[in-house]
Amino acid sequence: MKRTYVLDTNVILYSPGAIFSFGENDVVIPEVVLEELDSFKKDKNDLGANARHASRLLDKLRKEGKLNKGVLLPGGGKLKVEMNHQNTTIPISWDKTKPDNRIIQICKGLKEKGEDVCLITKDIFERIKADTVDIDAEDFYEKVVPENESQYTGRIDLYASSDKIDEFYHNQVIDIKDLLYYCNSTDEYAIPNLYSNEFIILHTLDNPRKTALGRFDGKKVVPLYYKDMCPLGLTPRNVGQRFMLEALYTNASSAPLVIVKGPAGTAKTLFSLAVGLNKILEDGTNQYRRILVCRPNVTMDEDIGFLPGTEEEKIAPFMRPVFDNLEILMDSDEKERYKNEKELTDKIKELFDRRIITTEAVAYLRGRSIVKNWVIIDEAQNLTPKQVKAITTRVGEGTKLMLIGDPDQIDHPFLDSRSNGLCYASEKMKGSELCYQVTLKYDECERSPLAYEASKRL
Repeated sequence: MKRTYVLDTNVILYSPGAIFSFGENDVVIPEVVLEELDSFKKDKNDLGANARHASRLLDKLRKEGKLNKGVLLPGGGKLKVEMNHQNTTIPISWDKTKPDNRIIQICKGLKEKGEDVCLITKDIFERIKADTVDIDAEDFYEKVVPENESQYTGRIDLYASSDKIDEFYHNQVIDIKDLLYYCNSTDEYAIPNLYSNEFIILHTLDNPRKTALGRFDGKKVVPLYYKDMCPLGLTPRNVGQRFMLEALYTNASSAPLVIVKGPAGTAKTLFSLAVGLNKILEDGTNQYRRILVCRPNVTMDEDIGFLPGTEEEKIAPFMRPVFDNLEILMDSDEKERYKNEKELTDKIKELFDRRIITTEAVAYLRGRSIVKNWVIIDEAQNLTPKQVKAITTRVGEGTKLMLIGDPDQIDHPFLDSRSNGLCYASEKMKGSELCYQVTLKYDECERSPLAYEASKRL
């Protein structure tokens, strides 16, 4: 049976092409949605760009017929702008001048006419309100990935005989046919299906204390070459951090993209900065010109132009976590650190004055070609899939891009663990020879005993 999908403003702002996503079913845009889109059209951000894109799409469809009567869509359904149902009854306590209530009123009016109506909105509270008046309501996803538990982690536990692991240490290689994967659902061992650059923890079947670390290079399992590196004196404390070091130290020609997911306190940003500074200051190869740190923040990207000062001064408050990590790296001796706090501050300031480290808002990366840079995108879980694509396609020759973040700490109103750019990039880039990625675990939190305990309990 043909359905009628009523679109909320936030759906069109999230994806202007959503009007073409419902096949043979009809699509309705309430007139109040047009008014809200109009209020966004001058914004110089993604929401403004999407509002303008939507206006052009609607204007093009307008030429095909009358939008108040319905215009045929490519999928077979019709698009209609709805202005009626002003007298449809809604709860007396609801303010009819509020856009959300007006949209639900239109849904209710169409349903009373006999149409099979479904409200499409990214607003959870609006979906709840729709449910109270018996209107079906659903979220909209343009691009989604599996649930958290089923997402790619970049690491896997495998099993082999003790002799095979001894051979691995001696020959520096092990064939995939000599490895077994334990499947919890079937309680059986099987030959693993591995992705290129997937990290491996090798266990022996007869001695649980005998292990080895490796990486699948697309044909065979090879050892890790950089797992014991200590950039700027920073020592890896767990398996996840060793995997991360391998990904970060591998040259940009082999691994231009690194994706690191994990909870707070697992040292994602710390290690990314440490390896980058080590490559630039101590490596001596001149492989990278500078470290470029970007930290997406919705408020920052929208309001940054209204803040006083230079670009770096404007975004400095949002880069405070980066400065905190630099303080740790620049002076690991806590006693000496507090004896001369000004000297430590001057050291960090020098890195920025010499442009060894630069900071930018994500919005400013558009249209650029970034060559021979060490690029860290912190808090990447707040990026949309479109933003991730835009950033990744900016990467030029010799640049290494790090996407790091925690999918459980999403601040963007339109994103969740299935639709954010970090998880989207992780799923789409798994198996790529140009991408290394690893997901750190909660028990790999090393910030403090409290941070570890909180990550488990809260």
